[in-house]
Amino acid sequence: MISLSVGRRQFLAGAASLSALALAGCATTTPQRVAVDTGPVRHPVPSDVQLMYGAVYDEPYFLRAADMSLVDPIYWRQTVVDPTGEKPGTVVVDTASRFLYHVGQDNLATRYGVGIGRDGFAWAGRAHIAYKKSWPTWTPPSDMIDRQPELEQYRRGMEPGLDNPLGARTLYIHQGNVDTIYRIHGNPDERSIGQAVSSGCVRLLQQDVIHLAEAVRSGSTLVVG
Repeated sequence: MISLSVGRRQFLAGAASLSALALAGCATTTPQRVAVDTGPVRHPVPSDVQLMYGAVYDEPYFLRAADMSLVDPIYWRQTVVDPTGEKPGTVVVDTASRFLYHVGQDNLATRYGVGIGRDGFAWAGRAHIAYKKSWPTWTPPSDMIDRQPELEQYRRGMEPGLDNPLGARTLYIHQGNVDTIYRIHGNPDERSIGQAVSSGCVRLLQQDVIHLAEAVRSGSTLVVG
């Protein structure tokens, strides 16, 4: 079962808030390409999974096929019995299990594997998906630039592209009319899925974030716990 029961009570009590950590960001370090393979554990990948995560031409960029042998099969996209109890259309992030659920009809949900914020940048609460963007610009917050001076060149924004930390799609998280600075976004690094590595944001593989963005409506409720 999803480990959101304690978080849900906090949400209903109004105790959780995304805004308390709104100065984090959505990158691990300076934007970079996928790390060179140094011999990780690999998993056999069925043909249907290879097809689901195959190469995509997403205008104006070509996305390579994801190497799903690097991802634990538990994090491959799949339809599951909904464990969240939330209304259809809701997006639920179970940070403990590293799953994102998009709740559907008939007590079913689409489950995606995600990477989440590392210790010190974790967050939880109720919010909503204000809007979505394809191939967005990434602008690191000032405090992130203070921690990583090499990001100064992106103070006015990093252009969209394959090296942009926000990837092919980004879902922007608001509480009321306030931008929390947190995002659900794409990511090319298979090894980050199932890990706590980012500065607070929730990252999915590029093929998964495209799939999610096509399915989720702007204004949908987001629950993170």
